[in-house]
Amino acid sequence: MAGVTDVIFRQICKELGADVMVTEFVSAEGIMQADERTRKYTEFTDGQRPVGVQLFGADGERMGEAARKIITWKEPDFIDINFGCPVNKVVARNGGSSLLKDCPILAAVASGVAKAVGDQVPVTAKMRIGWDENSINAVEVAKILEDSGMQAIAVHGRTRSQGYGGEANWEVIDAVARAVKIPVIGNGDIHCGADVLRRREETAVSGVMIGRAAMQNPWVFREAKHFLETGKLLPEVLVEERWELVLRHCRLAVESRRNGNEKQTLTAMRSRLMAYCKGFPGAKELRQMLSQVSSISQVEDLAAMSLG
Repeated sequence: MAGVTDVIFRQICKELGADVMVTEFVSAEGIMQADERTRKYTEFTDGQRPVGVQLFGADGERMGEAARKIITWKEPDFIDINFGCPVNKVVARNGGSSLLKDCPILAAVASGVAKAVGDQVPVTAKMRIGWDENSINAVEVAKILEDSGMQAIAVHGRTRSQGYGGEANWEVIDAVARAVKIPVIGNGDIHCGADVLRRREETAVSGVMIGRAAMQNPWVFREAKHFLETGKLLPEVLVEERWELVLRHCRLAVESRRNGNEKQTLTAMRSRLMAYCKGFPGAKELRQMLSQVSSISQVEDLAAMSLG
């Protein structure tokens, strides 16, 4: 979710019912070098709590030091370690899901952060079920993480080689939840409240994580909570309300930029705007136009055109 779960999007998701959130993952080395851009990724507001800052890296001692720095700067509610990212540039640096192939280093990273942090805040981990179909080792890894001091584990039900294709394997997630004593949060193919309820009823998970579905539908948190409480679906979100949120997101993003550079902000948001418009009338043409916007006024014009 790098490039997605920034401070503005998390504010929106919190307002719409998200309970616990995690920042975009940050490089431990970037934190150690006091890189201003890296520090920006750790920003959150008190209204977003409980929130964790997510780290990646392959040196337990350096990651532990980075975690301590973050706690001093930001006072997050927990530190989360990323053992799940499948992106090549992260894997190439021996981070993210690459450590699923090297359990001794994975254990050193997890225990290094846990020992450095001590009892200041909990340390949790996010992982995938394995590197590929021939090396699904989620239960083994989860036990290692539990023994290394992790206080909860989120498991995405795909292997690294799957990327985001195919279906999430909830049987493996369930096996992980039954193999350890710490809470396990299941993740993968959760699109609505019915999905949340099904996984809670059919597996031993303690919670459910929603990721990519929120990119186009942040209302999913509100809908899921309502469904869990009442067993009923909320009315479909009207296109007018969707456009209202899109425009609000754009304005908040521009306001949050220290230099207020509207063109730079909107250019960076193009893929986000294209995700929002999935399911809109004329979505294909809208995506093409949103891929070229560079100002809020252009987005406003597209909204007016879409709403007729």
